[in-house]
Amino acid sequence: MQRYFLNDKPENDEKVTIAGEDFHHLKRVMRAKEGDHVSVVFPNGASARVELEDISDDRALAFIVEWLHDEKELPVAVTIASGLPKGDKLELVIQKGTELGASKFVPFHADRSIVKWDEKKAAKKTERWAKIAKEAAEQSQRNRVPEVHVPVDFQQLIQIGQEYPFKLYAFEEESKKGEKTAFHRLLNEMQPSDEVLIVFGPEGGISEKEAEELKSSGFIPCGLGPRILRTETAPLYALSAISYHFELMR
Repeated sequence: MQRYFLNDKPENDEKVTIAGEDFHHLKRVMRAKEGDHVSVVFPNGASARVELEDISDDRALAFIVEWLHDEKELPVAVTIASGLPKGDKLELVIQKGTELGASKFVPFHADRSIVKWDEKKAAKKTERWAKIAKEAAEQSQRNRVPEVHVPVDFQQLIQIGQEYPFKLYAFEEESKKGEKTAFHRLLNEMQPSDEVLIVFGPEGGISEKEAEELKSSGFIPCGLGPRILRTETAPLYALSAISYHFELMR
């Protein structure tokens, strides 16, 4: 079933309204008709199967057929901080990262970021990223849409890190040294409901200066295997490993 994220709670625990872009998708793309069933997710993460009973020009009314018990979220909350990369690489990270269970994305201006961020286009760009996350969350049948933060500078990233009990940064130099235990050790220390922030550099990776500041601020450096991963590949590798550790091995 197609899934839609709603902004409001159900009326009297049984009636829901689908409007806006979701309604346009429902009517124009899915060509839904009265009697069809779709799934909806409410702000608290609860989901339900609903039956469409009235489709007008600007909204669809539906009633809840059954509540679904289909928790799809990772047991731990993972925030991906990506140094702003070139082109549409960040869009790929957000889309696939959402499918893999990330809870938040924080783009940041890194020493080796080549792309020049246009503040005038910031709101529009962030809105596009948020839409990509929402569509990926619907496609992957998640219970929550990841938050996409507006790009921050490096010092703001350090401050954000103070909110997390677990924080790592993927550092190419660690991989070259053969470091292979930090990531695994941290996963073993974490418990369900814990939060972790993982920092990834742009093309060219994290600079030595940034690495030193991250380490002095409590971030743990880690390698991600013997191969050097692209800036858009590394976050997906980490999320896959976390999913394997917490969802398939338990």
